[in-house]
Amino acid sequence: MERVLITGGAGFIGSHLVNRLMDGNVNVIVLDNLFSGSLKNVEAHIEDSRFRFVNGDVRDFEVLKRLVTEVECVIHLAAVTSVPFSVEEPVLTHEVNVTGTLNLLKACLDSEVEHFVFASSCAVYGESHYLPINEEHPVSPISPYATSKLAAEHYCRVFHESYGLKAVVLRLFNVYGPYQDAKGENGVVAKFMEHLRRGLPLIIYGDGEQTRDFVHVEDVVDAVLLVLKHEATIGEVFNIGSGKPTSVNELAKDVLDLAGVNLGVKYEKPRLGDVKHSFANIEKAGKKLGYEPTILLHKGLKSLL
Repeated sequence: MERVLITGGAGFIGSHLVNRLMDGNVNVIVLDNLFSGSLKNVEAHIEDSRFRFVNGDVRDFEVLKRLVTEVECVIHLAAVTSVPFSVEEPVLTHEVNVTGTLNLLKACLDSEVEHFVFASSCAVYGESHYLPINEEHPVSPISPYATSKLAAEHYCRVFHESYGLKAVVLRLFNVYGPYQDAKGENGVVAKFMEHLRRGLPLIIYGDGEQTRDFVHVEDVVDAVLLVLKHEATIGEVFNIGSGKPTSVNELAKDVLDLAGVNLGVKYEKPRLGDVKHSFANIEKAGKKLGYEPTILLHKGLKSLL
């Protein structure tokens, strides 16, 4: 692996991946339209000859077709990621998340790309039938965002089974860490940190008893790099999380305790498209990838603070 294209590489997860690949002396091309990403996230590499930033959109097939001829590996992170935004803008969400993925798959098929890694979401499962959720759990998305991710997964599978494209799907659970933007609809950890910074009460939607699987972004980067090292993972789907459930109330308490402040918590009505309980069974990723998360939530929160 010498040359990699990362779509959405100026975003939260993508920028961490860029950092790690650049540290490993890999040539990296980032495609990002900066809708939710920021050049600040990758500015440390702008002058490096091994790095190139392209301001472009995954809906632009001609741009994709040109870029994939320059790389051996594609890591597809670009997406509309907000559930509430997807409820308001389902057509745009489909165009970016589904048509954009299809464009990229087709472009890769016409080139010599050796690996295609797609970042999907635990949202494809919908409400849990059992816990922890393994990869065989029924998929029943309850938002346009989740539906678009599942549709894109199906295209990855079809392009692998029908055309032989070496595609792998990673179903990411609730990723948090440095560079995560609290603006708009992003992770609850980032929003809690922003409220701490501003001295405001933490906002919880619903009763706070909903559980989530919080996984540090560096553990997610580890998972992506492990996929690229294991040929046997081609055509597979993997859960990537911490494997541990945490209620939002527990998260809020930990954040406030670590910060040593008593800002309190404000409860608001539940949001459309949010599931009640979710945490990952990560045994498959452990056995086939050697994936083992190393940053526990308390440690991750402490480092963020």
